[in-house]
Amino acid sequence: MRANAAGLCLAIMLAAASSWAQENPQSQVVSSTQRVAEASSPDYTAVYCSSFFSSEKAPDTIYIASGEQSNDKILFSRGDYVYLSRGSVQGVKVGDRFDVIRPEVDPDKVQWFKWQAKLTKAMGTFYRDTGQVRVVNVQPNTSTAEIVHSCAYMQRGDIVRPFVERPSPPYKPSEKFDHFAPVSGKPVGMLVVGPEFTQAYGKNSIVYVNLGNNQGVKVGDYLRIFRYQGSLNETAPNTRGYAYKIFGFGSTPKRYEWNDLPREILGEGIVINVGPNSCTMFVTYTTIDTYAGDYVEIE
Repeated sequence: MRANAAGLCLAIMLAAASSWAQENPQSQVVSSTQRVAEASSPDYTAVYCSSFFSSEKAPDTIYIASGEQSNDKILFSRGDYVYLSRGSVQGVKVGDRFDVIRPEVDPDKVQWFKWQAKLTKAMGTFYRDTGQVRVVNVQPNTSTAEIVHSCAYMQRGDIVRPFVERPSPPYKPSEKFDHFAPVSGKPVGMLVVGPEFTQAYGKNSIVYVNLGNNQGVKVGDYLRIFRYQGSLNETAPNTRGYAYKIFGFGSTPKRYEWNDLPREILGEGIVINVGPNSCTMFVTYTTIDTYAGDYVEIE
């Protein structure tokens, strides 16, 4: 009797398992070594959270006045509701979308390379992209907006301006990188500084360059990154004479200066935002780490 009951239970379990398998086909297994399609252009976050320098002051007539739970909340992020300083009287409507930015300065004020402070000042004011908001309720002189995209925290006083679409220019094939490219003869600038005022950059980094509309730069242009050896006025941390005394050459009978040897091409990047005297570059390829003070030229 017990054997018959056990057999009946087993048959029921097998039938149930078979039915479940038919209704729930096994999902496809993707091998960890399977090639994933590469991106064809910078993604949404890279484009809309890249921040920028501008020599033109951003209008600050509309700003974040406060937000919900402001008795104990000073920072706001995605999903929060904030109050804007303009309403229906000033033309604001439900559904309006705005960019939110904030001017910032480097709190350390320490130069990584010789001309960094001067070049940064020439590029203008640094504006951080903090995100985007959409208006959900309007009063005569104020409006309530939901934060729909966050790049960084928002706070009272952040500047609000009408949302503008930003292009995401297509990449060129990575195999077209020319490690020994000749001098292009086009304007030359420098990697000046990065977001958070960083000084080192690799693939997929954002970096700001002192070339802009006034120098003929356009969104979608490629900039080539390069470096000379034997100069203490640039970039990578080094010791005087390291190129021929310590690393690389060993001891040579002649000292080599920066203009005696070929330049070293380090990588390239695509321009995703342009101002009068600066541009935002998204680094697409590097052979080694690059630093503030490395040179760039328009390809």
